[in-house]
Amino acid sequence: MSLEIERKYLVVSDSYRALAEKSSHIRQGYLSRDKERTVRVRIVDDKAFLTIKGKNVGDTRVEFEYPIPMEDASELMSLCIGRVINKTRYFVPYGGKTWEVDEFVGDLSPLVLAEVELSNSSESFELPPFVGKDVTYDARYYNSNL
Repeated sequence: MSLEIERKYLVVSDSYRALAEKSSHIRQGYLSRDKERTVRVRIVDDKAFLTIKGKNVGDTRVEFEYPIPMEDASELMSLCIGRVINKTRYFVPYGGKTWEVDEFVGDLSPLVLAEVELSNSSESFELPPFVGKDVTYDARYYNSNL
């Protein structure tokens, strides 16, 4: 088990693209979107994962993530509830952190969100110029609710 501590922001410009070190294509769907826990299947490029996350307590929650065979991920994707999310994730180094910037495609376009993982909730960090409003505590921007 590990704790996931992250902050999430709306993105206000595409300047992150020029700063990105790499990008990945992500497809993800939810097998459970319960308020107490989510169960997600995710395909990242040519790898697949099953992730279980606990309820958010502020900017923190427990997270369990396991690699799974691609064939299993494809089958599980067909069992998902709600929409399957497609996005491109950009990995952007800034201020000693790696920001993950997600460009959503399909009916979620033009939504773009940036996240940064922290070692603790009170850790200070520098905001890059492409981020705007902090939406960490706004459940409308949880991937499981999109």
